[in-house]
Amino acid sequence: MRESVQAEVMMSFLVSEELSFRIPVELRYETCDPYAVRLTFHLPGDAPVTWAFGRELLIDGVGRPCGDGDVHIAPADPETFGEVLIRLQVGSDQALFRVGTAPLVAFLDRTDKLVPLGQERSLADFDTLLDEALDRILAEEPSAG
Repeated sequence: MRESVQAEVMMSFLVSEELSFRIPVELRYETCDPYAVRLTFHLPGDAPVTWAFGRELLIDGVGRPCGDGDVHIAPADPETFGEVLIRLQVGSDQALFRVGTAPLVAFLDRTDKLVPLGQERSLADFDTLLDEALDRILAEEPSAG
């Protein structure tokens, strides 16, 4: 059984209303973490940056504005559904990306063929995955003192 789905899409990094540039972004979905998708942004002159968030958030964001906290996804124009806006935020810093809907839908369709939406729990022991993720996060934090 195949254990991952990967695609590369071009996204526009919207620096301001007057300035944007296209960058390659790797989309990745893995059965070992069936609830999440990962987007790796290849910004010129910088090391690649990976964001992980819920697959369901990406699915929902293609059709309607959604997201809380650091990730917001919405159709650029709800009338045409031709493009999607992805806003990522850390503190007061944020980045806005625009991507065509078609490549996202094609990627999401492939993830659904690998693991149908709603069947993620059958692949993963969610509690174990959560414990492992929390252990990694705590190990990465600088020790106090």
